[in-house]
Parts: sequence; C-alpha cells; structure tokens
Amino acid sequence: MQFDIITLFPNSYSYLNESIVKRAKEKNLVKINIHNLRDWSTDKHHTVDDKPFGGNPGMLIKLEVVYNALKALGVYPNKDPKTKVILTSAKGKQWNQTFAQTYSKEIDRVVILCGHYEGFDHRIVENLIDEEISIGNYVLSGGELPSMVILDSIIRLMPGVLGSEESLQDETTEGNPEYPQYTRPSTFKNDEGEEWTVPEVLLSGNHAEIEEWKANKKG
Repeated sequence: MQFDIITLFPNSYSYLNESIVKRAKEKNLVKINIHNLRDWSTDKHHTVDDKPFGGNPGMLIKLEVVYNALKALGVYPNKDPKTKVILTSAKGKQWNQTFAQTYSKEIDRVVILCGHYEGFDHRIVENLIDEEISIGNYVLSGGELPSMVILDSIIRLMPGVLGSEESLQDETTEGNPEYPQYTRPSTFKNDEGEEWTVPEVLLSGNHAEIEEWKANKKG
C-alpha cells in the first residue's frame, strides 16, 4: 500500500520512523511519501492561502495549489478506483475501526490532505477529494496528527505487519475493552505494604478456565 501525505509541515512525521510503521516500511509492505504543499504554489513566495470571499476572518487553502498537487501525484482527473483522497477536517466523518479495516482490505493507495488555517476553498471538497475525515469531536491545530492516526490504524491491519495475526483478532475493536492482562511478578508488594496480585486462574495452567475468564472479562 502507498500513502501520500500532503502537508505544510513535512518535518512533523518522525513518528513514521518508529515502531510498527517503521517495520512495515522495512518489510516493503508500505510506501510513505511526505509532500510539502508549498511545492505546488505558483508564486515566488510559495503562497498557499488567501482571504475568503465575503469578509470572514482567517485564511483558506487555495484551490489551485491543491489542484496542482493532486494532478502531479496522478490522482486527478483519472484516479485509480483503489485510490482514496482524504481531507482531514473537524467536520468530517469520524474515523473508526470499520473505516480502517475497509481501507486495509480494499484500497491500494491513500492520499491525505492535511487541514490547516480556517479550512479549504470548498471547491476542493466538491471536486477533488473522496472523503472528509475527522478523528474526533474536537479541533486540532492541523491535520498532521489525524493523518498519522489514520495511517497507523490502516497499516497495523495489513497482513504481515504485526508479528502475530492472533493479536489482531484478540485486541480491542469497536470500543469494546479487551480482558485485563498481567505479567511478572505475580505478587507485587509496594512500599506501603500492600500486595497487588494476579488473578489465580491465570497462574493455574488450566487453559479452558483461562479462556472462560478472558471471555467473561471482555465487553
């Protein structure tokens, strides 16, 4: 899978060189390209925004800059059906695990346009993108964090990225908490004299009882 992130702050993406995303890149399971939106500006000052018509406060990302970017990346006007162009936006559809699963199975390329300032010329939304996506009911300074959340949630679902497919089947989805987990020592005595212990069933070696305990703790 290929990801293209269009941003005004390309230096924000050090996280992509860590952890699971880094391993996916090293295995050549994903390709991630970070693009500076200013590269497609048409003036000597690399301007990407302007005042909105109607006298409202703030600045909007200009249509022509985004148009130039998407044409250069080959996703307009003749976009592959397995490519999605996303705009991060506080007013967009809320990203969730179902979205991530669908993208990981059905999409080969994701282009993410990171929101900034007061927003975008609405003709971008009307003509150039597939979906406006939010990661929650709050406002952030920009779309860089949402783009990394979206990217991470898709990549970890791709075959071969995680060490164990069982871990995907067992983990939290759709807001349902998974069962509690513990590790050594089985008894921890703190400085206040309290003992914090692991449930005895997990130490019993009885796999049937352990699985029953896990099932009861979910939900």
